Amino acid sequence: MNDLNYNHLRYFWAVALDGNLTRTAERLNVSQSTLSVQIRKLEERLGHRLFDRYARQLHLTEAGRITLDHAETIFSTGDELLGTLRETGTTRQALRVGALATLSRNFQIGFLRPVLARPDVEVILRSGSPTELLRALEALTLDVVLTNQAPARDAVTLFVAHRLAEQEVSLVGAPKRIGKKHTLPQLLVSHPIILPTSDSSVRTGFDALTQRLGIRPQIAAEVDDMAMMRLLAREDVGLAVLPPIVVRDELASGLLVEAEKLTGIAEVFYAVTMKRRFPNPLLRSVLQTPDLEME
Repeated sequence: MNDLNYNHLRYFWAVALDGNLTRTAERLNVSQSTLSVQIRKLEERLGHRLFDRYARQLHLTEAGRITLDHAETIFSTGDELLGTLRETGTTRQALRVGALATLSRNFQIGFLRPVLARPDVEVILRSGSPTELLRALEALTLDVVLTNQAPARDAVTLFVAHRLAEQEVSLVGAPKRIGKKHTLPQLLVSHPIILPTSDSSVRTGFDALTQRLGIRPQIAAEVDDMAMMRLLAREDVGLAVLPPIVVRDELASGLLVEAEKLTGIAEVFYAVTMKRRFPNPLLRSVLQTPDLEME
């Protein structure tokens, strides 16, 4: 549509967001008749009615909803373009990162290490639920989301999941609890176990393992936060099922020890981005990190 008038589209967009012609006219400091004329011209160009009126409110038609989706994309892309090109000749110095609230802090630091050492870079780190973070990624308020589950990808929402690292899960506990060497079945039946919640892929793998071994372990706690699992293991509540990176410092100091690897059960770490015309240039340095120091 090389003759589409974007002023008409912007007026339509403003009215669609408000749902009220009078309120929009007051906000934009124009007359209602001006707004009506602009929307009518857009409807004529598109060949479809964009609004229905019920009880003094404007409601989008099906064509109106499609038009609003496109208007949102057009104007958000335009804002992004202006913001990027206004910094011509410079590198964006802010990296906005979302991280699953329950994700290993050690992993997050490992991912961010290439930019944390740079004095010209500001890292803005936000934690939250998967839904909150992916919504922010779609809204372009985040550049990347760190998670342990790859999101669904479809033709509407173009998430790109970069598989960064994978680490096998182990049974970890206090030295005095583990004592002498035991077999894995002995450890699982003689000690209470600290587990991730049932929606975790690690928990799914652990449940399958115990079923194969014919064991019903005593569950000391089910936790959705790796930091809390780490604290419970330090308090000697039981043996924790988690990736060693979560307790890297405790393992190095001897406060905790790795009792047994749970072969075949692993935590996978992802960095999720969106397909964008103007991605943050800083992403390249963190996504291409060759070694996240997962020892």
